[in-house]
Amino acid sequence: MPSRKFADGEVVRGRWPGSSLYYEVEILSYDSSSQLYTVKYKDGTELELKENDIKPLTSFRQKKSGSTSSSPSRRRGSRSRSRSRSPGRPSKGSRRSASASHTLHPADIKEMKREVLAVKLTPLVLKPFGNSISRYNGDPEHRERNDIPRKATQEKCHLSQESSYIPTEYSLRPRREETKLKEIDSKEEKIVARGPMLRTFEVTAAQTKDLEFGGVPGVFLIMLGLPAFLFLLLLLCKQKEPSLLNFPPPLPALYDLWETRVFGVYVLWFFVQALFYLLPVGKVVEGTPLMDGRRLKYRLNGIYAFILTSAVVGASLFWGVELHHVYDHFLQLALAAIVFSVVLSVYLYARALRAPRDELSPASSGNAIYDFFIGRELNPRIGTFDLKYFCELRPGLIGWVVINLVMLLTEMKVRERATPSLAMILVNSFQLLYVVDALWNEEAVLTTMDIIHDGFGFMLAFGDLVWVPFIYSFQAFYLVHHPNEVSWPVASLIIALKLCGYVIFRCANAQKNAFRKNPMDPKLAHLKTIHTSTGKNLLVSGWWGFVRHPNYLGDLIMALAWSLPCGFNHILPYFYVIYFTVLLVHREARDERQCKKKYGVAWEQYRQRVPYRILPYVY
Repeated sequence: MPSRKFADGEVVRGRWPGSSLYYEVEILSYDSSSQLYTVKYKDGTELELKENDIKPLTSFRQKKSGSTSSSPSRRRGSRSRSRSRSPGRPSKGSRRSASASHTLHPADIKEMKREVLAVKLTPLVLKPFGNSISRYNGDPEHRERNDIPRKATQEKCHLSQESSYIPTEYSLRPRREETKLKEIDSKEEKIVARGPMLRTFEVTAAQTKDLEFGGVPGVFLIMLGLPAFLFLLLLLCKQKEPSLLNFPPPLPALYDLWETRVFGVYVLWFFVQALFYLLPVGKVVEGTPLMDGRRLKYRLNGIYAFILTSAVVGASLFWGVELHHVYDHFLQLALAAIVFSVVLSVYLYARALRAPRDELSPASSGNAIYDFFIGRELNPRIGTFDLKYFCELRPGLIGWVVINLVMLLTEMKVRERATPSLAMILVNSFQLLYVVDALWNEEAVLTTMDIIHDGFGFMLAFGDLVWVPFIYSFQAFYLVHHPNEVSWPVASLIIALKLCGYVIFRCANAQKNAFRKNPMDPKLAHLKTIHTSTGKNLLVSGWWGFVRHPNYLGDLIMALAWSLPCGFNHILPYFYVIYFTVLLVHREARDERQCKKKYGVAWEQYRQRVPYRILPYVY
């Protein structure tokens, strides 16, 4: 993969052939064989330049217009300029004599300003190209909360041609006329200075309207509907005939849903996992750069927490603790988790009101209801204890495995079996592999949208602490009262499907993570990429040239394999597949918007190279 410094669509400065002058140009393309860039000047001229004839915008420092140093064009008799006509040099007929009348009418001033604009070589105020950036060959400055600062900056540059005149060191006007024009422009600049503030406010206001999940009404209904839907689903599954025709199921009394002792058990579970998180074992890594350039540190000891939890559960079984009682209080445990997640969400929102602006989530909007749902603070921490990162993998994910084990033991007790059914073994084994894989590759979660974009609010708190352990374990919960006998040939096909999905999921994620860590790794030299204006590359071959989200495809195949052992008597075990499909399609749409905003022209090229999003030839 030949390296290149500048991306297509990037705005830089290119040297005009035969001179030492640099002009603002746009990169059109790059020929890897000749190692030449095709660039386009402001007047439409297209040329091919070598890489050393191109410099980033940041390498040029603008000089103040009031500088006393004279430019080469002002030195009388200077012959240092090339005879080749540059894009900024006017024709001879457009130059006026310095002995022109000193009485300037408004019409003359307007015409003179146009001429000065025509002869300046590097204007200080220019409308940037659509994909311009302030830095090259590196990450963009992390000051783009929903890209509002960047857009506001661009708005400040979009001045009209007649009101954006600023005398430069290359102006060919006599200083006396420039002084008079400068006096006029000083008044105009005061008016212009007030303009960007208004435009910045308008951009910000427009941006806050672009809310996800249906905006404020949508998130309000989600927060009310998800807990109720969870209970209806669990109650429907416990019925002898869990048919949709029997909906809604009979509702239990409120005192049957709440027990303080069960809530205490859940709180104990949460804090035991927090204790395991604080153990000084496992390596410490840095996360992605924040807006201020800092990188937070994270300790990767999730797999150790899982091992310790397994040891505690094993010891409990050895000492005769009957874990099947968890099934008897399953609805009460679910309600305890819901209450805990709501209390945690209230705490997170209250503390986020005092958080500095640069620590807020890019997804936050300023609306109390929406921010309570999406999360206002990006990385809420108590000392070094990262609340969001902890909840992402620990209490819910490890709790999912424990609940599955409880369902397996309950099936054996209820069905009076000496061994669990093959269907229950398949479900437990498949999901155990998934959890262990997530904990083993714990570092990968640091680059997910949950960590780098979404704040920590009700959405993630409820999702991590309630939805994951109580919905993802739904197949095992279903099999307790609705057993399904699976033959070994059918089980072999289901195992093959599961392994197929796992291979796609793990290989795609491994390739992505390896490329992010070291794009120049010789093992990845065969991969094709598209360079972006952020300095990063987009993979367009390998797994990521197959579809845009091969890891999502593997996830969906595995989800189907989890449900197949439950048979086809009811649709309830397939709720997870349906829900997960909707979730990943929605998440893919969010990724699409973020990447289009971040990578610009390069993302459009990537979409053309990789047309399918998740499922080849379908979607």
